[in-house]
Amino acid sequence: MIKLPHCAALARQLGERPTGTASRIRSVLLIEHTGPWAVDVRERVLTECFGPSAPEWMDELHVRRGLRALVIRRPGRNSKPERPSVFAGGCEPGRRWLERLPVDRRTDLADLDLTEVALGPGGLGEPVADPLLLVCVHGRKDACCAMLGRPVADALAAEYPDQTWQCTHFGGDRWAGNLLVAPHGFMYGQLRPASVMPVAAAAQRGEVELDNLRGRVGIDPFAQVAEIAIRERTGLTGLDDTLAGVPDRQGDDQAVVEVRTATGALFRVRVRHTPLGVHGHSVCSGEARPHRFEVLDIEMPVPA
Repeated sequence: MIKLPHCAALARQLGERPTGTASRIRSVLLIEHTGPWAVDVRERVLTECFGPSAPEWMDELHVRRGLRALVIRRPGRNSKPERPSVFAGGCEPGRRWLERLPVDRRTDLADLDLTEVALGPGGLGEPVADPLLLVCVHGRKDACCAMLGRPVADALAAEYPDQTWQCTHFGGDRWAGNLLVAPHGFMYGQLRPASVMPVAAAAQRGEVELDNLRGRVGIDPFAQVAEIAIRERTGLTGLDDTLAGVPDRQGDDQAVVEVRTATGALFRVRVRHTPLGVHGHSVCSGEARPHRFEVLDIEMPVPA
């Protein structure tokens, strides 16, 4: 009997890269829960906080407004805190903010204006100065996240104990270990304990590490790839050193993206989404026929 690999192992075997796979997140609501994490722990916590219709409502806010609610906990054994930690923040350039919300119990969140979290400028709680390092470890959702995410979270917690949180699923099981830096708004994948440390160090400096970068959250995948290509071309690593415009789609598999840099340069990047030409099967998600993004052409700086 053939033993199938898990989806993250298969992705590595097939040569898949996480470039251009960051999710649609534009803002976050992070709610601490130290009890058991069942497969539906996020839905249970949201129901406790906001009522029985909350999971569907939150899914709608995620699709329409980019607000992603995640359950969080500290790495290691967790005792129940006197007050749960709850954070809210925006992850878009020009609208980055991160605050700890003043709650005594999770049910205090019932009166929170979630549209204000999704679209507003903050002002809901106490500002948090340092970025949070959010590692998906939700093994009941996908075993890869637990197997590969927990060692990454443990390594981060040893160096950055106040900034590191385990979290529930935010998309991309096959890229485990996965990391979201909030409110910077950059997502990383295929991380190991050693490779996550340069990412965390860059985050402390307000910079982006290019290795293992999935992309900037909340923007089109073609735009993510174009931004990364210009960062690689120019060596720019500041959070907003590259900003992509709306892709000019040319069919289903190609787009031209204009990327403006902090130095005033304007590049045009042609990107194609194409089959990788390999396939395989995993125990997590069955058959996989992966695609990849290719940068076909980069026009040198044109007048801004």
